[in-house]
Amino acid sequence: MVSTFAEYGKVSKQYSSLTLPLPPGPSESPAEQQEQYQSDPFGYLGICRERFGDAFTARHVQPTAPRVFISDPADVQAVFGEPANPMAASAKAAVGAYGERSVILLEGEEHIERRRLMLPAFHGEKLTFHELTIAEIANAEVESWPLEQPFALLPRMRALTLQVILRSIFGVSDPDVLSLIVEPIGRGAGLTELREVIDSWMLGEIDARRSDPQLAERGDVLSMLILARFDDGSEIDDAEIGDQLFTLLNASYETTATALAWTIDLLLHHGPALERLLAEIDEGESDDYLRCVVKESLRLRPVLMLTGRELAADLETETLSLPAGTIVSAAIGLINTRPDLYPEPFAFKPERFLENPPTTYGWLPYGGGTRRCLGAAFAELQMRVVLRTIFSLRTLVAESDEMEAPRMRGITLTPPNGVRVIATPR
Repeated sequence: MVSTFAEYGKVSKQYSSLTLPLPPGPSESPAEQQEQYQSDPFGYLGICRERFGDAFTARHVQPTAPRVFISDPADVQAVFGEPANPMAASAKAAVGAYGERSVILLEGEEHIERRRLMLPAFHGEKLTFHELTIAEIANAEVESWPLEQPFALLPRMRALTLQVILRSIFGVSDPDVLSLIVEPIGRGAGLTELREVIDSWMLGEIDARRSDPQLAERGDVLSMLILARFDDGSEIDDAEIGDQLFTLLNASYETTATALAWTIDLLLHHGPALERLLAEIDEGESDDYLRCVVKESLRLRPVLMLTGRELAADLETETLSLPAGTIVSAAIGLINTRPDLYPEPFAFKPERFLENPPTTYGWLPYGGGTRRCLGAAFAELQMRVVLRTIFSLRTLVAESDEMEAPRMRGITLTPPNGVRVIATPR
């Protein structure tokens, strides 16, 4: 198996021109490309860029159809800044179970209209409301951790972020309802079964909340969607509310948990950064460095490595000429490690963001354009609160001197051993 950057370079000496008018790319079979990408995603994408430049064609995502991968911010802006370019059909199929009215699946004005309704729930004063809930959940989770014995951090982060979603997004506080939803997730139930379980509770809950005179006082997203109105004054129907809530659940808790695990793995293997963060937390006067830690972790370990669009029309840039219908993916892992944007691109240096915030299309952990993740601000708030809580209560030490090697698990960049740590009271 080709699993390192250098090994991939040794075996990738012959390339054949593709018959389509697309940029060149690796000539290995789709199965070989997929194996290389799954086992060493940064190495595979990196050697492709080294050999072919910022744009190349590969088949590791969808073997039956070539896809163009881009990593030049100007090209990314040209593709993702054009609202007419829809989400790729293969990506829509992967999330089709979220519901036909899911904001992820809608296009054009319908998509924009739903985003407009949902965005206020994740910005401004609503974030302050969520912060208190996140801190409470994080504190309880950390207090439950075993002491002075190794354990995997990722499952703990999943349990924590799931509780955050259910309480902040769904507005669930009843332990019986929490157990009802957590149980099928915990045993790996399929999306269809999970949706049935959630709907069995939610539809009755929506009716109850519509008649609640205190509904406007609640700050959870479910309540906000019940109160929301379209421009013509109509309300969102119950089935669509279910689609949007189910989407938020499945698209958020796992990714945020993984991002938290990666961040702690990075910190525990970079002593100066951890010491600086601990000093800031202890002083309690600022979270400037903490914010940079989150951004730098998302740069080096983006949970989603790719985000794609289908060209609605021919694309012409200074470096690209692609026909309409081409599937184009922004290679987030390559964009985030461009040497011209980030000196020492593979070094963990959170301070790089203290004076220079990331550019719109040069840092893409949440995608870009009109489909940028709705909950980006909420996810970063959650990461900051959880990290602050963890390092206030516990001293963590990595079980291994070596960082986790990034691997693909489905579409996410995952630490295969779950980031094993040893915790002691601080």
